[in-house]
Parts: sequence; structure tokens; C-alpha cells
Amino acid sequence: MLELYQAESCPYSEKVRSTLTDLGVSYVVHNPRLPGDEGGDVLNEQTHEELTAIGGEDAIPFLLDREREEAVYDAEDIVDYLEEHYGR
Repeated sequence: MLELYQAESCPYSEKVRSTLTDLGVSYVVHNPRLPGDEGGDVLNEQTHEELTAIGGEDAIPFLLDREREEAVYDAEDIVDYLEEHYGR
């Protein structure tokens, strides 16, 4: 299962969501906080704690691939990862 930690108004998160949609991949969305270089306002304390505990950083977008036990930050790296492992 893929889990995307993101923010709806974040252009980098949008790029990842668009790639997931284009590839036809199902995923779960978590919205821990608002976008911002230094971390936007936390919207969901529990999800925000999971983001930092799992990945070690307070940064979005963040993709967690539980099946492959992989965690990826940065929109460009996430898109590359998705295309490599889920592309047709």
C-alpha cells in the first residue's frame, strides 16, 4: 500500500498526486500540515507525528511504500520512484 503525506495546496504534492493518477495507482492520503519551507501549521497532530517518526523529517510530500518498505521525500524523487516501480 502506498501512503502519501501531503498538503492539498502544495504544488509539489499536486505533482505527485498527478503522477499517481496517471499511473492508475491507488494510494492513501494523509494531510499532516499546511505547506511551507519551515513547516506549515499542523492540521492533524497524530498524522504529523507519524510523518516525523517514520521518515525522520517534517517535509512534504513524503511517500511511504509499505509493500516495498521504502520511504521517499522530494517530489522529483517520488515521481522517479513511482515511474520506476509502478510505470507500465
